[in-house]
Amino acid sequence: MEELFRFCKTLIFALLSLFAPVKPVIYCTLCFVVIDFITGVAASRAVAKREGRSWYFESCEAWRTLYKSGFVVTAIGMMWVLESCVLDFMTLNLTKLLAGFICSVEMWSFLENAAQLSDAPLFEWMRKYLHRRIEKQIDNVR
Repeated sequence: MEELFRFCKTLIFALLSLFAPVKPVIYCTLCFVVIDFITGVAASRAVAKREGRSWYFESCEAWRTLYKSGFVVTAIGMMWVLESCVLDFMTLNLTKLLAGFICSVEMWSFLENAAQLSDAPLFEWMRKYLHRRIEKQIDNVR
């Protein structure tokens, strides 16, 4: 039984060592997800307070963020395996592109939350500016 346990432990650590190079990318992306979650909860509370209704924390939002974090880690891991084991003859940086896309979406959500929290015109202006730039880039591609 101890041999089986040692074999399984070795197998798990060997598998984890495959993903060691993408640890910083995963940590960075998870940081964006957590910051978005925290500001989202704070923005929800601020909006409820502004509207004069009672606010309470919903655990479904926390569970949704946990699921999202799990999917993010899985997607980055799968992309890393694809990039390093299957497409190793090409240098595409697909893992970093995927992480950049995820971080961009989380950043967009953060800007929306910051605009709701602070009522500062700067955040609203940044959100609208980014929206116009993205639309312009999409129109240029077409």
